Amino acid sequence: MHIAIAGNIGSGKTTLTTKLSKHYKWEAHYEDVENNPYLNDFYKDMQRWSFNLQVYFLNSRFRQIINIRESGEKYVQDRTIYEDAFIFAPNLHAMGLMSSRDFDNYMEFFNLMDGFIKSPDLLIYLRASVPTLVGQIQKRGREYETSIRLDYLTRLNERYEAWIGEYTKGKILIIDVDDMNFADEEEDLGKIIEKIDAEINGLF
Repeated sequence: MHIAIAGNIGSGKTTLTTKLSKHYKWEAHYEDVENNPYLNDFYKDMQRWSFNLQVYFLNSRFRQIINIRESGEKYVQDRTIYEDAFIFAPNLHAMGLMSSRDFDNYMEFFNLMDGFIKSPDLLIYLRASVPTLVGQIQKRGREYETSIRLDYLTRLNERYEAWIGEYTKGKILIIDVDDMNFADEEEDLGKIIEKIDAEINGLF
């Protein structure tokens, strides 16, 4: 069983991954932000470091998926490889922050990897408005995120909605997080778990 949580920066993916892992007693795979050698540089100079950052994430998540499948364990994954390829990299390219040469090279990497991986059994998409995202980003206070621009978050949200609207690789559950506080409210978390249980039961 492989559940993956998708969503924009600040939507609550890591928090929900932790809570679901604890509730179901499943393993958790987190996005590698603490050990990422490019993240700080990227937010200071996106154009210079965009390709390096995206290749690092692509490699990291490919390894995660291989490990998940080989382990035979049940996993909750924080962010998917598809978000890198269909949202973040194309957005950087469209904003002129990644050259066409680098983007084409990047997509060659992804398309090769895509032939070796299996999609999650269930994809959970955390839908959040930009004000909610900004509030969450400010609340957690990561220094390298202080320079994230509103137009960057807005563009990412638009790409998320387009991607989710066309997602056909497996089951999907959409959670609107603007009016929820699953980080602190057990009742809100319980509602999400009920929806997940219904989807999981349908997988067997």
